Amino acid sequence: MKKIKIAGVPEHFNLPWHLCIENGDFKAQGIDLAWTDVPEGTGKLCQMLRDGETDIAVILIEGIIKDIAAGNDSKIVQVYVSSPLIWGIHVAAGSPYKNIADLKDTKVAISRYGSGSHLMAIVNAKMQGWPTDNLQFEVINTLDGAVEALTAGQADYFMWERFMTKPIVDKGIFRRVGDCPTPWPCFVLAVRNEVFSADTAVIGTVLDIINACTASFKSRPAITNLLAKRYKQKEEDIAEWLQLTEWSQDKLDRQTFDKVQNELSALGVIEVKADFEQATG
Repeated sequence: MKKIKIAGVPEHFNLPWHLCIENGDFKAQGIDLAWTDVPEGTGKLCQMLRDGETDIAVILIEGIIKDIAAGNDSKIVQVYVSSPLIWGIHVAAGSPYKNIADLKDTKVAISRYGSGSHLMAIVNAKMQGWPTDNLQFEVINTLDGAVEALTAGQADYFMWERFMTKPIVDKGIFRRVGDCPTPWPCFVLAVRNEVFSADTAVIGTVLDIINACTASFKSRPAITNLLAKRYKQKEEDIAEWLQLTEWSQDKLDRQTFDKVQNELSALGVIEVKADFEQATG
């Protein structure tokens, strides 16, 4: 039995992995796929790849491209979710801020530097026409940390996946003042180069299994109810999210890679660009 470590955020996008593990699909092919939930998000996942704490990461495209350009010895083996991630822009319920424009020159909570919440705060600032070189950040690690920081006034707004954050909005803790969809696909699968080289066939089998699951995932019986129960969501919210979400079984193309990297470079997030051939597999 070949053990492969995989990590990703504890969000509804990743239910296909859990279903395949629970169903024994990987073990049937001689693979012990060990999943780790990482609520801290992309920045932590990048570090885990660097440190060998995980072999595969289900990770945001902008975060892993930035980290590969900065020396992360991993490659993107395919796109996992091809639709954009819808980042909700949230403030504390009692905050005086009513819309996105009100947030100029305020402090944004981020899970950590290099995370999606950090990079998308910069992308959003550019979209709003704000200067991006004087953004203020407060590192909060997790969604729970964001609740504490915004409630205590240590930060003014927080960007996180809209549907996973909605229960906090429904409870009257956060208020959503707007959305910021990514201008590119959201999740990709990244593999450490050491593992990819040594176990190419095993990684290929892992991809075949998950791709077979995601190809028919949305048409599974009672999938909306299952997702709602697992992730403590309302069924109507999950139904809307499913309509907006598309999984992928395709390799990352050069045009998308260049679009993300060029945007991050223009924002000053990337200093030296990564080579497409080396960064993908």
